[in-house]
Amino acid sequence: MTDAAKMTDAGKQATERDGHVPDLAKMLSLASTEARTHYDIFTGPAMPTPHGRAFGGQVLGQALIAAGLTAPEGREIHSMHGYFVRPGDSNAPMTFEIARLYDGKSYSTRRAQAYQNADVLMSLIASYQGEDEGLEHQEGFDVSSIPQPEDLPSVWEKYGHLTGDLRNSWVLNRPFDFRYVESDLFMQVGERTNRQLVWLRSREPLAGGQPVHSAALAFASDYVLLEPVTRQHGIPWATPGMRAASLDHSMWFHRPFSVDDWLLYELESPTAQGGRGLAHGRFYDRSGALVASVSQESMIRVPRQS
Repeated sequence: MTDAAKMTDAGKQATERDGHVPDLAKMLSLASTEARTHYDIFTGPAMPTPHGRAFGGQVLGQALIAAGLTAPEGREIHSMHGYFVRPGDSNAPMTFEIARLYDGKSYSTRRAQAYQNADVLMSLIASYQGEDEGLEHQEGFDVSSIPQPEDLPSVWEKYGHLTGDLRNSWVLNRPFDFRYVESDLFMQVGERTNRQLVWLRSREPLAGGQPVHSAALAFASDYVLLEPVTRQHGIPWATPGMRAASLDHSMWFHRPFSVDDWLLYELESPTAQGGRGLAHGRFYDRSGALVASVSQESMIRVPRQS
């Protein structure tokens, strides 16, 4: 075990706070500007990025917060399906239009659309359900069989000395702590495989109920979801000229969880073709219970080598 891995968890958290980490609660905060019979309008703060494009995970998180604010009391999100239509400006706030499509005896459906300058950036449908009973089963995960997050170095510990570069700072100063069971993909790829395991949690405690934690998990899920695609081909994030963008994003929320507790993110990519890569992910809590699932197709373009 490295000296960094032997640091106490509290010490790691203190070290990581030295960076300019975005406030997760603020990134998920919204202001209501208009409420009508069938739709509501909200605005959300910007989160600047070095490339100037809005981060898809933040757009998803804010959209789910906005949609959840219009859902009937006692109903929690169980699924969402969204499409990224065009890139957004990371330095400008977004407007979210929430349409109340349906409120039935057990389920509610909402459509959320994100706008900048009257252009639609993302459109999603989210479904909410009240408490119910029925069949239940799950594929669990024996989390005791893999290294625990306390025994793994954080991304900050490995690369914190590189924060002088704006692009590196964007990777390092995230509001989530990611700890890779396999090697990470920032500078080079160790194991070439279409699977990987990553522990994650928010860098600070997150107040709020399950709707806030579900939105935060959607936010976090977008950071590394295309990595099993590029890992398979030995392509690290530092590859000059590589471009990537999320095309769509679907999530299913199965059981209660907290993003400020460690969650295991299991990822795999079954296929890539036509400049697109498909990836699936599953989130487990520390007891091994499956709490959420995600799927995404991404655009990935890598310069041809001469």
